[in-house]
Amino acid sequence: MFDVVIVGGGPAGMAAALTLGRVHRQVSLIDAGEGRNAPADNVHNFLTRDGTPPAELRELGRRELAAYPSVRITTGAVTGVRTLDDGVFRLALSGGGTADARRLLLATGLADELPGPRGVEALWGRSAFHCPYCHGYECTGRQVAVLGTEPARVRLALQLSRFAAHVVLCADGRPLDQGTRDLLEANGVAVRCEAVARLEGADGRLEQIVFEAGPPLARDAVFVVNVPRQRSDLAGRLGCDTFADGCVEVDEFGRTSVPGVYAAGDMAHRASVPMPLAAVVAAAASGAVAAAVIDQELLSADFGLPDPLARAKG
Repeated sequence: MFDVVIVGGGPAGMAAALTLGRVHRQVSLIDAGEGRNAPADNVHNFLTRDGTPPAELRELGRRELAAYPSVRITTGAVTGVRTLDDGVFRLALSGGGTADARRLLLATGLADELPGPRGVEALWGRSAFHCPYCHGYECTGRQVAVLGTEPARVRLALQLSRFAAHVVLCADGRPLDQGTRDLLEANGVAVRCEAVARLEGADGRLEQIVFEAGPPLARDAVFVVNVPRQRSDLAGRLGCDTFADGCVEVDEFGRTSVPGVYAAGDMAHRASVPMPLAAVVAAAASGAVAAAVIDQELLSADFGLPDPLARAKG
């Protein structure tokens, strides 16, 4: 019997395990090793670890957790979950065993689907990006393209124009109103209207964007649209409330709609936040917060104390 089982060994899961290990909670961290940022060369915007390769960051985290005897790390996947009559969660593991826990923290993360264009998969995370805060700085002084015509894409192109050498918005065959075109061009952002045929490059590095018609466009980096999806169906099996974007709904303390089940990292967000936050540092912070709240909830249960963070009734 564990106090807490944490499913997912990324930044959110490891930060939660560290917080709980430091107060001697019996923790099982189950990690399938499928990090969302694995294709990227480096992790950015994480104070003291800026530029660290994702695999190295995970190894550093595991090494730190090994110092806490109450934290057990298991490499594998959770294949099933059910709630027993006494409120205990029983998880079935890919290795054939089970793990029981008083509380469950989901930190299974998101996976990215890339709707196009052709060739983007080979460049993803190295020269094809989606987040300016994760990879924008590396585009300083470089030739950059942004695909899409939605307001968010126009906004991104204008943001990148502040430090990229040159930015082109690729409309990919979709209409762009004259007012938007004027705004872009007045701020040094060029526009290509032709449909994009494919991205070409080598060894993960973009070389050019090829259009259905017209000359190719030499570029160093491209920002594309990604479609995040839940990496695991555990939240759905447990009946956790979700948003239209597929993310699990949590409150400010990481609590889901199911008692005893928490969620942290980019797989979950609050109703007041319109989208999941992709930053590694944000995921780690959410894991630490959820872990502290779990510990306080268990402390109240263990000693018959009022829960200072209990949900309001009614």
